[in-house]
Amino acid sequence: MRLARDEGSFADAAFDTVYLGGGTPSLAPPEELGRLLAGARTLLGARPDAWITLEANPEQVTTAACAAWRDLGIAAVSLGVQSFDEADLAFLGRGHSPEQGADAARTALAAGFPWVSLDLIYGLPGQSEEAWQRNLETAAALAPHHLSCYQLTIHDGTPFGFRAARGELAEMPEPAQARLFSLTRKSLSRLGFPAYEVSNFARAPELRSRHNRKYWDHTPYLGIGLGAHSFAWDARGARRWWNERKIRPWTAKVAAAQRPLAGEETLDIAALRLEALLLGLRTAEGIDLDRFRERYGLDLAAANEALLARLTAEDLAERAGSRLRLTPRGLAVADGLAARFTVA
Repeated sequence: MRLARDEGSFADAAFDTVYLGGGTPSLAPPEELGRLLAGARTLLGARPDAWITLEANPEQVTTAACAAWRDLGIAAVSLGVQSFDEADLAFLGRGHSPEQGADAARTALAAGFPWVSLDLIYGLPGQSEEAWQRNLETAAALAPHHLSCYQLTIHDGTPFGFRAARGELAEMPEPAQARLFSLTRKSLSRLGFPAYEVSNFARAPELRSRHNRKYWDHTPYLGIGLGAHSFAWDARGARRWWNERKIRPWTAKVAAAQRPLAGEETLDIAALRLEALLLGLRTAEGIDLDRFRERYGLDLAAANEALLARLTAEDLAERAGSRLRLTPRGLAVADGLAARFTVA
């Protein structure tokens, strides 16, 4: 569970969004979710009208479950559909079929949730542009409010990472990844889901994720549970901390009435600037240069005048008044472009 508030430190205002995710909360009985949300309100200061999002697997989405979630005040459901292709789902180790994924979306929408989002993954080994196009068209035809399309990334220490280390799996070549990225943006725009961030698409501006976009703007958030991260501004500056990822050390610390912390860090101004730059460049709105200067004490345009001229000439970035945005070509390599900026 993660909670976030619009501005300031944790002492300034109540949490106005709550996100139940980072695992499979849809497996929990409704009464357990109810106790969790009651604790968030009474112990952590979540507002009674907080916008609550629940991550759910298609297998757990039933008419009865949706009714129970709605009774708990849950307003948004993020469905881990991942794909509408049988082979893709088998590769990803998912427990549902393409039909179950589509049925889950229909059931959640029929339940009247104000916001239903589908998660999809692309860039699987051997995935063709035609197959991914079919996925996008199937998802859009279900008419959810929001779509998130993530590119498969292989991380060390994960099942995919172990397979890659044994030579059994490799990431899709970068040129093919770039083509699928471009196809995603163009197709979803045509289908009525314009991009507002590298991986996120909404049918209208008011349907953009209320909770997740706070992470992109250094809004304070509090993470509860295994491996959860938190961020806050306070008298000591900007801090990030994270919990134990494994169940045994986490439960041992909780049983001993200790915070289950695994580590923490203080972010200096250069780190904050780099994060703000990286996250801002990934969005369709880009970076408000005036606000960046006021908040982080750096005239980003003046400090990177020559770089911005090159990026503009290469059709990777554009300026519109005080707004700096990446072009579609630039968004495809946003993370790499951010590393080229001077922020010290």
